[in-house]
Amino acid sequence: MQKVFGYPKSLRNILTHYCAGCGHGIAHRLIAEVVDELGIREKVIGVAPVGCAVIAYDYWDFDCSEAAHGRALAVATAIKRVRPQNIVFTYQGDGDLAAIGTNETIHAANRGENVTVIFINNAIYGMTGGQLAPTTLLGQKTATTPAGREAKFHGYPLKISEMLALLPAVKYVERAALSSPQEIINAKKAVKLAFQNQIDNLGFSLVEILSPCPTYWGMSPKKALEWMRDVMVKEFPLGRIK
Repeated sequence: MQKVFGYPKSLRNILTHYCAGCGHGIAHRLIAEVVDELGIREKVIGVAPVGCAVIAYDYWDFDCSEAAHGRALAVATAIKRVRPQNIVFTYQGDGDLAAIGTNETIHAANRGENVTVIFINNAIYGMTGGQLAPTTLLGQKTATTPAGREAKFHGYPLKISEMLALLPAVKYVERAALSSPQEIINAKKAVKLAFQNQIDNLGFSLVEILSPCPTYWGMSPKKALEWMRDVMVKEFPLGRIK
């Protein structure tokens, strides 16, 4: 019998620590599949963030480093400059990349560092209890905005991908989602292109992946996927931005 589906070599078969319905497990697998398919398992170095994915390195069976909150792209820059033969990527949530790490994100992109960024946007702080994140939608209720986000007091949702796409040194930016099987397929294609760009020395690439957080959205996993499809993508449109 022909084998058509299997476990990626780059993904460890361990129990997950993520909440039911969380998208991190899917995103981890997509990266593992891409690393296997590109044949870069012995060259890739991931940089894990602070946040729910702080132990992402436990799931991947390739080399990883850890970074302090928001500093993943500074660490990735150093690794890539010292070891340009390696394929270096960061895996960061919205709190890590778009709040404390905004400075590192903008300047690494503006320098055109030849690294790959996987940006997980679930519009909330997950690890620390569901507080307002830079990407929280207007009207969205969080632990620190129980009446919903208001532009007057909290500003507007920060669109990192559109901001970075304006920088001339940025090669590739795309927004994908984990809201359906087809969107997951599209997300994998975007992740693969972002890694291929680095292999081809084309420069800074970022894939933003909209990901469900049923626990802190206060929804069932099924309702969370519907909310992503019906509400979240209107604020964060999918597709290639640059």
